[in-house]
Amino acid sequence: MPAQRLEVEGLSAGYGPTVILEDVSFSVPAGGRLAILGRNGMGKTTLLATLMGLTRRRAGAIRVGGMAMEAATTSARALGGLGYVPQGRDVFRSLSVEENLSVGLKSRPREAIEEAYAMFPRLKERRRNLGSQLSGGEQQMLATARAILGRPGVLLLDEPLEGLAPIICEELMAAFGELASRGEMTILLVEQRVDSAIRFADAILVLERGRPVWQGGRDAFEPALVERYVGVGSLH
Repeated sequence: MPAQRLEVEGLSAGYGPTVILEDVSFSVPAGGRLAILGRNGMGKTTLLATLMGLTRRRAGAIRVGGMAMEAATTSARALGGLGYVPQGRDVFRSLSVEENLSVGLKSRPREAIEEAYAMFPRLKERRRNLGSQLSGGEQQMLATARAILGRPGVLLLDEPLEGLAPIICEELMAAFGELASRGEMTILLVEQRVDSAIRFADAILVLERGRPVWQGGRDAFEPALVERYVGVGSLH
């Protein structure tokens, strides 16, 4: 499916009785790129998990392509256009690269796996290797490619560059940028490498203690905001 607009209004959520997110509102146009910044523990991962239906939502609306998602199951959200690459490179370690990719096809023909290999040639070289035999960067590529093969209209990325070598980071960010620029996906990126996140994004949302404290276009984002709200990965 093509890129879809994402709208979030008054979203509050958490785990059990604990509220992590409070009154979060933002929208991302179809094909937009939103970087979500903030210190550790400020609700960034919880926000992506909530969009996927993995937390306890207390209030608020979530719409993907105009369709209400807040009451939908996680699987229904995936079918409705949300794709999620969680922190931690969630691959099937006992399956081969190609078998992992097959899981992401959903109802698409097996030949579509070639799209993943075109984007990440390294995976084609390792297609018969098990997930457990891949490096951290290769596992991240695999998790990302598997999500992309399902052609989500909105792709949620939680710290995809964590612990990766600079050359791998460049490959991944280039792939994400290509997907957004072609209008194939709207992308939300949570990333501690602030420079990379800001270069990628066209809009930025900053969270502090589960609340938005700044949001706007990349050109309006100033280095002082990094020092104040993020505190790591300062801009150069």
